[in-house]
Amino acid sequence: MAEMTQAGHVTLVGAGPGDPELLTMKAVKALAQADVIVHDRLVSEPILAIAPESVTRISVGKAPGRHSLRQEEINGLLVHLASSGKHVVRLKGGDPFIFGRGCEETAILDAAGISWSIVPGITAAQGCAASAGIPLTHRGLARSVRYVTGHCREDEPLKLDWAGLADPETTLVVYMGHSTSAQFTRELIAHGLPADTPSLCISQGTTPQERRLCTRIDRLADDLRAAQMPGP
Repeated sequence: MAEMTQAGHVTLVGAGPGDPELLTMKAVKALAQADVIVHDRLVSEPILAIAPESVTRISVGKAPGRHSLRQEEINGLLVHLASSGKHVVRLKGGDPFIFGRGCEETAILDAAGISWSIVPGITAAQGCAASAGIPLTHRGLARSVRYVTGHCREDEPLKLDWAGLADPETTLVVYMGHSTSAQFTRELIAHGLPADTPSLCISQGTTPQERRLCTRIDRLADDLRAAQMPGP
C-alpha cells in the first residue's frame, strides 16, 4: 500500500456477483463513507442505492467493444478525485483482483503517491457456484479449480495453456467466455478433455434474473447461442 501523501484516499471495493446481500460489512461501510463512487457497468442499482444519496456516482462502465471511458482515463479520474481530497470508492463487480484490473489502478495510485486500500468481494465463480448448489472442488472428483478469462485485452486472440486446462480432475471456470465458447470447447476437446464432459453456463448469477444452461462441452457453443443468454 502506498504511504499517505495526499488528503484523499481510494478504496477499491468488490461489489460481489450481483446480490446486494453478498456485500461484505466492510464494503457497506466504505460505501457509507465515500465522497465519490466510481463504478463499473456490472454494479447493480440496488448495490449503488446502499450509499447515501449525497454521494456522487460516476459510471465508467465497459462492455465488449464499447467503453464509456478507456482504462487510462479511469486511472486519471481516480488520481484527480483523490488529489482533490476526496475519499473515492472504486466499485467493481466481483473482486477487484480477479479479472478486475485492480492491480493496474493501484499501480497508478502508487505512482501518484495516493493512498489506497482493498475490500475484497465474492467473485462470480463462488457466487454462481453457490447459487447453483455446485461445489467448485469435490474429494475424488475435482481436486483443484482454475479461473481463466475468455476475453483478452484489446480483443487479442486467446493463448492459453489448453493442455493444462483440459484436466478432467480440475473444475474450469471461464469468465467472460460467451463470445469465445466455440474456441474454448474446440481446444479443450482437441487437447484430450472428453466431449461429454458436463458444463454449466450461468447468466446474471445470484440475481432474480439468473439463468442456467447445463450441457456437454461439445454442444456448449451451439446450445449457448440458441439460448440467447444475456451477459454477464
